[in-house]
Amino acid sequence: FAPAIAQKAQNTVRFQYDQVPENIDPFFNNVRIGVILGQHVWDTLIYRDPVTNEYKGQLATKWAWVDPTTLDMDLRQGVKFHNGEEFDADDVVYTLNFVSKPENKVVTQTNVNWIASAEKLDKFKVRIKLKAPFPAAIEYLSGPVVIHPNEYYAKAGPQGMNTAAVGSGPYKVVEHVIGKSVRLVRNADYWKDSPKGQPKVERIDIRFVPDRQTQMAGVMAGEVDFIMNVPPDQAEQVKALPHVEVKSGETMRIVFLNFNTLPDGPLPALRDIRVRQAINHAIDRQAMVKQLVGEGARVLNVMCYPSQFGCSDEKAKGLDYNPAKAKQLLAEAGFPNGFEVDFYAYRERNQSEAMINYLRAVGIKANLRFLQYAAMREASGANKAAMLHQTWGSFSVNDTSASTPVYFGGGPDDINKDPEVIALLKTGDTSVDPAVRKKAYAEALGLIADKAMGVPLYALVTYYVSSKGLDYATYADEIPRFWEMSWK
Repeated sequence: FAPAIAQKAQNTVRFQYDQVPENIDPFFNNVRIGVILGQHVWDTLIYRDPVTNEYKGQLATKWAWVDPTTLDMDLRQGVKFHNGEEFDADDVVYTLNFVSKPENKVVTQTNVNWIASAEKLDKFKVRIKLKAPFPAAIEYLSGPVVIHPNEYYAKAGPQGMNTAAVGSGPYKVVEHVIGKSVRLVRNADYWKDSPKGQPKVERIDIRFVPDRQTQMAGVMAGEVDFIMNVPPDQAEQVKALPHVEVKSGETMRIVFLNFNTLPDGPLPALRDIRVRQAINHAIDRQAMVKQLVGEGARVLNVMCYPSQFGCSDEKAKGLDYNPAKAKQLLAEAGFPNGFEVDFYAYRERNQSEAMINYLRAVGIKANLRFLQYAAMREASGANKAAMLHQTWGSFSVNDTSASTPVYFGGGPDDINKDPEVIALLKTGDTSVDPAVRKKAYAEALGLIADKAMGVPLYALVTYYVSSKGLDYATYADEIPRFWEMSWK
């Protein structure tokens, strides 16, 4: 296909993605494309090797705990931001102090709410103070916590960063058409010792195309080089095309149904544990994994990813597929003919539809409300959504603090607010003793399962479809690393 050869000659990758970031400043969106952009345009203080999980220096060269709430870091010299501003302690101090203030409304508070403050010790040395012991701090500093240029950010703020982004990463943003596209160009001055290595591909053209069929048609016509999250059946169909390559791999992205059980929630029926258990029994998770999710996926009994520190299902028994039991529980709860509910979802529509069919089979009439993520989150925050088909990639942070507490730890996305679960998760997040952390998380996860606060489903497998000749690796953290890619 000539178009793909042309891209190879121009050393460009054309990438389409199905979600639109509200803002490309990594602190002001929480969709996957925002995480991907964050790692290309910006750098973090620490780098976690995606294969070995070993921590290496990125913008910091060394770090040491002074005590359980004080972290000192030596910073790298000779790094420049895309606008020519020199990187030093002022950038770290400004970024961390800005994002950790609740009034600045960082979208995912759990990524930053452990930071008390940051102070400059000298030009290339900083001290980070924590509000309480938080052993996962290193993991967050290697993931969602990117560093902004202080002078530029003080003037531009999150809105200015959205329209004209400036980082120190391997790619520069040369154009952002809000809601439509982002164009990246290789940073020719990227600092040479970065653990990311030097980027090989010259240009990345990213377009936000919500319709999967349109994306697939683009790849088949040779007009698009890379797409991800392709449904397994579609990936199978294009495998045979000579100019296309298909790869897959399990990801850290967990999928679950979340129920609003708040006293003033939109559907009183969900406050009855029998109704919640009935919904668990109504859904055939094994069949969904086999038929819809794809090879390599596994059913989960808890709301975290198995590799995350503290993720354990030892105290959680998954409820088996048993539609007869589901109907019996609904009748006992006073709903022999079921009830009606709006079913909110934002991706993997085919999986939402399968769950709706399972619910209808036991008498629950679920009406699909398929929205962009920001709109779904808004409905949940406004206490309007009773049942949500959620997926969560933990910002690729390999620690349970990044998954379960986001939805059950008492924050803005918690629509259960169970005091016992909140207290256990807090212990898990803040204890410096790994054994105490593990025990607290296991107990919290067990309680969430016992009370059927949601339906843990499975971890997603991501299918990637690309132009043949594009060389790349897949990772469980769902971040395609364009800086490693090259045309064969």
